[in-house]
Order: sequence, then C-alpha cells, then structure tokens
Amino acid sequence: MATTVRRTVLTLPAAATGPENPLPALRPLDEMHVVDDRDRAGLPRDMARQIGHEPLATVLPVRILDGYGRERTSTDLDAIVIENDRLRATVLPGLGGRIHSLFHKPTGRDLVYTNPVLQPADFALNGAWFSGGIEWNIGATGHTTLSCAPVHAARVPAPDGGEMVRLWEWERLRDLPFQVDLWLPEDSDFLHVGVRIRNPHEHPAPVYWWSNIAVPEGERTRVLAPADEAWHFGYERTLTRVPMPETGGVDRTYPLRSDFPADYFYEVPDGARRWIASLDEHGNGLVQTSTDLLRGRKLFLWGSGPGGRRWQEWLTEPGTTGYAEIQAGLARTQLEHVPLEPGGEFSWLESYGPLTADPATVHGDDWAAARAETEQRLAAALPRADVDAAYEAWRRCADTEPGEILATGSGWGALEVRRAGYTLPGTPFAESALGEQQAPWLELLEQGSFPEPRRVAPPGPSLVSPHWRDMLETASAEPLTEYHLGVAQWHADDRAQAVRSWERGLALAPSRWPLLRCLAVAAQESGQRDRAADHYTEAFDDLCAERRDDGEAWTAATAALGREAIEALLAADRTAEARAVWTGLLPAIRPRGRFRLLEARLLLAEGDRPAARALFDEGFEVADLREGAEILDEVWAELAELTGEPLPDVYNYRMRPRG
Repeated sequence: MATTVRRTVLTLPAAATGPENPLPALRPLDEMHVVDDRDRAGLPRDMARQIGHEPLATVLPVRILDGYGRERTSTDLDAIVIENDRLRATVLPGLGGRIHSLFHKPTGRDLVYTNPVLQPADFALNGAWFSGGIEWNIGATGHTTLSCAPVHAARVPAPDGGEMVRLWEWERLRDLPFQVDLWLPEDSDFLHVGVRIRNPHEHPAPVYWWSNIAVPEGERTRVLAPADEAWHFGYERTLTRVPMPETGGVDRTYPLRSDFPADYFYEVPDGARRWIASLDEHGNGLVQTSTDLLRGRKLFLWGSGPGGRRWQEWLTEPGTTGYAEIQAGLARTQLEHVPLEPGGEFSWLESYGPLTADPATVHGDDWAAARAETEQRLAAALPRADVDAAYEAWRRCADTEPGEILATGSGWGALEVRRAGYTLPGTPFAESALGEQQAPWLELLEQGSFPEPRRVAPPGPSLVSPHWRDMLETASAEPLTEYHLGVAQWHADDRAQAVRSWERGLALAPSRWPLLRCLAVAAQESGQRDRAADHYTEAFDDLCAERRDDGEAWTAATAALGREAIEALLAADRTAEARAVWTGLLPAIRPRGRFRLLEARLLLAEGDRPAARALFDEGFEVADLREGAEILDEVWAELAELTGEPLPDVYNYRMRPRG
C-alpha cells in the first residue's frame, strides 16, 4: 500500500489532566537532574560548561498541571495515523505529539511500549506527564511542559512525493519554535523523523532536546549502544563515569538487573554512528539511529527494587508489562543545554524501526561482539548513508507550507509572531489560534494597557519575556498590571522590584489574594517564615471571601492556595492557623490523596499520632507525587518512630538507597 495519513479516535481509560494551577510557578524548579558545583568541577570542560549554561530557575511562564486524579474513564482521544504496508504509527497531537504506538505489521509487534491507560503523574517540568510511546522533550532538563498539551499538526508533501505529518509548536520556556516531521516512505520498515529548532531572536538561546522511547522490559531484554563507557546519574544526584556494560559487578545493560532507577548516558565516540537498540531474548526489538548532530544516547531503567516496581504500577496498571527508556539527545547528558546562535537552527533526522540480531551474540559475554553484531544488522537494514540521504531529502521539504490542518495547538506562537513579525516558513502560527488566554496580552500589545477583568475570577497566565516585561512597565499601573509585572520581574531575578510591584498593586487591588500569595512566596524564599505565614493566612481568607462558586477555576485556586498556606503555617509552627485553613477548604478537596497526606502531617503537628496513623491504615493515593519525592517516607518515619515498622509497600516510591 502507498503511505497514507488519516485522522482517527483512540479510546483509552484515562484520568483527566484537570485544570491548570492558577498560581504562577515562582518557586525554584523541583528537578532531580542537577549536580553540585563541586562535582561539576571534575567533569570534561565542554560538559561542565553546558551543564552550567542557563539552567532554569522556574518554569515560568508555563503553568503547573496538578489537578488530575487517579480515576480513569473511557476517553476518546484525537489521533493521527501514518502507515504503509510495513509500519503503522499512531500519534496523539493533543498530548505533545506523542507517538503512542509504532506497530510493525509483518511481525505483529509493537516496537514501543504502548501504555494501555493514560495516567498523568508528576514527572514533567510542569507536573502532568504520562508514560509510553515516543515523546519529544524540548525546553530544559526534564520532561517537556508540552507532555499533556496540544500541538499543531498538518499534512505536508513528503520528499518521495507521498504525504508526511508535521507537528509544530512554540516552546515557551525558551521562546523557540520547533517542528517534528513524521515521514514513512512507501515499503519502508523505518519511520523517519525530521526535527528542526529555530532561534528567531537577536540573542543566543539555550536548547535542550531528548527523544524519549519507551520499550518493553524483560528479564532478557538488553539495551545496546556503541560505547564502552557511560555517565551514570542516580537519584543521589551524582554524575560519574563508569565502564559498560558491567558496573559494580552488575551488567547494567539489562534494565531489570539494577535495584534502583538510574540513567546511563552512553559515551559515544566521535565519528561513530549514532544508534541505540533494545533487543529481547530472541534478538528482536527496536533500533533508533540518527544523523550525527543528535549525539547523545541514554538508557533509563526503573530497576527491580520495590520503589521502581511501584512506580511502574503507578504509571499504568498492575499486571502490565514494565518498560525502560532509550533516548537520544543533543548533548551527552540531559543535564546540559546547548547554545543556539541568533537566527540559527538545529536540524537532524532520526529513524525508528525493527531490528533482529543473533541472540547468542547479543546476549553473550563479549560486549564488543554484541555491539558489532547489532551495528552490522542495522547497517544491513538501514545503511548510515541512507539516513544521511534521507536527511538531505527531508531538509529540502522542511520549509514547505502545511496543507490540510489535522490539529490545532496553542495560541502562544501566534501571539509571538503577531508581536515580532517573525517569518517562519513551514510552521505558520495562524491568528485563528489566538484564544481567551492570549486576549489580554493582545490588548496590551495593541492598546498599550492591560485590561482589567470583566468578572471576578483567578488571574490568567503571566508572560515574562523581556519584551512583555517592557510593555508592562510602560502600561498604566493598575493592580492586575502590577501583579503580572511582578511575576515578570521575579522571573528576571529582580526580586526586590517584583516585591515593590506587588505591594503597589496591593494598595488598590479589589482582589488581594493573588498579590498576597506572591508576597508570601517572596517572604518564604528570603527565609521569613512568619511573614510568609501572615501573607498566606490573609490571602486564603481573602480568596474564601471572594470565591464565587465551587466550579473548576475556584476549586483549583482554593486547592492550590490552601495547600501552600497549610504547608507554610506548619513550617512556622502555627498549627492552629493551619487547621483553620484546612477547615476552609471545599469539601471536594479534602478527600484527595495529597490533602489526606497533608491532614496526616497536620494531625502529627497537633500531637494526634493515632489519628494520623489511621489515615495511612485506611489508605490514600497522592496522585501528584513528584518524581524522587520522599515525603511519604518522612511522614511514615515520624509515625513509626516508636515501633520501627517499615514503610508499607503501597507507599514505597523510593528511587535511591537509604542513608
């Protein structure tokens, strides 16, 4: 059959992502992949330089997604299918353009781990993320903020005269447009993926990219790459160079042989072909290869310990085959950001397809022979020269304007193009995508003033780039303008000025709680616990007085502010006031797992250990438990201080050894 592109609907048991958290993300980024400056001093100079190159402090202007739960219902998801007589790729444009499935027809195998459910979990930079398939991580160290966000999609003529699918969006952490072109030549066993990131600005931009492929794990599944060494990163937050495949007496290329989750960034020699493969006990599996710009290769494994296995269950459902991740990126490790010059671009081509190699060699004791066997089979299936030629052919189509629109992403790219007049061939950001969230910023752009809201509601999202900050600084000093200006100044690390803007806005604000909450965070970050507690108490009282209903927007605001207020009051040893905030929560909020845990902490602070223990015995699930978080261990340790009971398995998400 000729290659076809069609729209369809994929139905999955899914937990809704929920509303955005309306509180701006002012706090430092809670990202596990960081190393101490002292450890960085011993790394190769280029790696150390890129690790230190403009790491994020917050995820502004993006909002946090933490309003999801664990209840899944049958949900219809818009999907795009691109297929020929060999492969069928199913893409989810409403969820970051994730490739949900890559099915190889001749063998009847899905080449990637296809999650049978859609369960958000707190792994993305801004919260909600889900496992499985192939995802496109852009922005900064971690899973992209677009994990659960829509992207634009359209049909585009392919280099061979057929059709391909273009995905594109405006990445907001770095203000960069990017595109992902999915091209499946007729009769090909390999899906080609052309990627381009452009910097339309007059200043350099830090760039991050890792293509993340979930692959089924098994007792005899091995991950191979052309390297004798790797950089190991564990959740102890250390980066060390280790030999491959065996480290600490264990062959780490078999994901289930490790105890704890870990990253292994393969040290691929200069000039070597870039590839990584996951092959099962029969020598069958998936291989990914690329042009040379995409230099990094990585294995992430959950390990066989109780914490890793619990996370596997948490991200899908009990009884489902587990998975590991094989990845490809612009740098050697995911801790690095690569500078892109003004007006420049990065582009490359990746290829994904089936591979079969001799199982005796692949799983033999000779690592060099196993790698050589895999690379020879790859060379026979898809020669390196063919990948380079496919890249050149695709590159000539990268500027082709899209045809039929298959999905619509956000309006933020259209707003930026409207503001600056960028010309971006191949990735149009149509004004028709502008929506309610962009409307006040469009008015600021065209009228020079930020509109006051027409109804009482939580504030909309802030913009923080220098050009928007400049416009806010010259606009009339209305309370909402001062609120957004303070957020932009905070993002620019001008914290004293941010506090002054929020205080100016507070003097005349009809809605005080958004400004008070910002001032509370500022007080916390400067170590003023009691001042922060005062601001939080006043902010929560003001929100409760202003709250119009128990609809989605007000419930999200109450939950977000209530949680922060209780935690701040507990930190200041003001337990009675924390209990008062708890009482003010909407009844629908208190049964959530996050708030059951918070209630246990509150009961412990009140000295009621039996009641706190009873909550754990009854059972609860913290839907938005953060990757690497150890709060359950910490609260249990206080509960079990007298008995020494171990943490029950159901609460064990530990990702590193104790001690």
